[in-house]
Amino acid sequence: MHTETTATSSRPIETDTVVIGAGAVGMFQVFQLGLQGLHCHVVDALPHLGGQCSELYPDKPIYDIPGIKACTGQELIERLREQMEPFVPTLHLGQQVQTLEQQDDGRWLLATSTGTQLLAKAVVIAAGVGSFVPKTLKIDGIEALIDRNVHYHPANLATLTLQGQHVLVHGGDELAVQAALDTLACTPASVTLIHRRDVFTAPEALLAQLQIYKDTGRIRVVAAQPQSLLTTDDQLSSVEIVLPDGSSESLPVQQWLVFQGISPKLGPVAQWGLELVKKQLPVDTSTFVTEAPGIYAVGDINIYPGKRKLLLCGFHEATLAGFSIAEYLTDKPVLLQYTTTSTRLHALLGVVHTEK
Repeated sequence: MHTETTATSSRPIETDTVVIGAGAVGMFQVFQLGLQGLHCHVVDALPHLGGQCSELYPDKPIYDIPGIKACTGQELIERLREQMEPFVPTLHLGQQVQTLEQQDDGRWLLATSTGTQLLAKAVVIAAGVGSFVPKTLKIDGIEALIDRNVHYHPANLATLTLQGQHVLVHGGDELAVQAALDTLACTPASVTLIHRRDVFTAPEALLAQLQIYKDTGRIRVVAAQPQSLLTTDDQLSSVEIVLPDGSSESLPVQQWLVFQGISPKLGPVAQWGLELVKKQLPVDTSTFVTEAPGIYAVGDINIYPGKRKLLLCGFHEATLAGFSIAEYLTDKPVLLQYTTTSTRLHALLGVVHTEK
């Protein structure tokens, strides 16, 4: 798979299809479109694949995936990643689709939050319950520092200026603990990890590493809540924290990495001019097309009589949408072929046959 995280040209990138949402259903949609010989670009607000499975229950078992007795959310995402890999989708991660407009020739122009433009013949919205966005802190003056001194769920610490800086990592889960450990490789002036409680939700091996660096003084761990911030020359210089006993302390902070979790928001979908019913997109269940030609919706974002918000149902919807999109783009029926016997599908999947 090819990952494209920033815009590479002022001209739109032309493609067969765009899938908005890189959760489990969106990933399976890429596979189904690949079986139809259609290339996909995938856009997701998160910096990684997986959507709800990765963010909400990566380590929790799922029991209702056909043929798999049990697997965790993250294990399922890894299997789906391997399944869609032969079709080499182009990934635009850490980006949110801001606008969606139909062109005179019937194609759809999408523009993302980073300036990427995609021109697609068909679009599948697999946005689940909405885009997952980081939970923000309600502290006076913090908005002006975002992306300069304050970073919500940064995907790549190497892109930040941490060397020689006082770094505050804020959060209580695995991402926060890992970020605190990874920050040490950037040779900061100091690293402080704060959480409202002195308890972290992370694998034991990771917690053991944290304890070592805590004992040696390389990472300071504090149970506290941020209360206010101070800037010098428009740059973050310190953060006032409140300790469990009610006392306060001023920490020198120049870079603040915030891992306070994420929450789903419908976001720009509401501004695309598509019909919405209870913040969901009505679809025709024979095709999973919305009221806009060329725009399809699968997974938790859609609604129809008898709808059930289950992964199993989302996979079914993606399958039918794949056939429907192929017929929409070719204007002719698509013959049903089976992956067990079709040499065409085997070629698309990269299946190698060995002579007996």
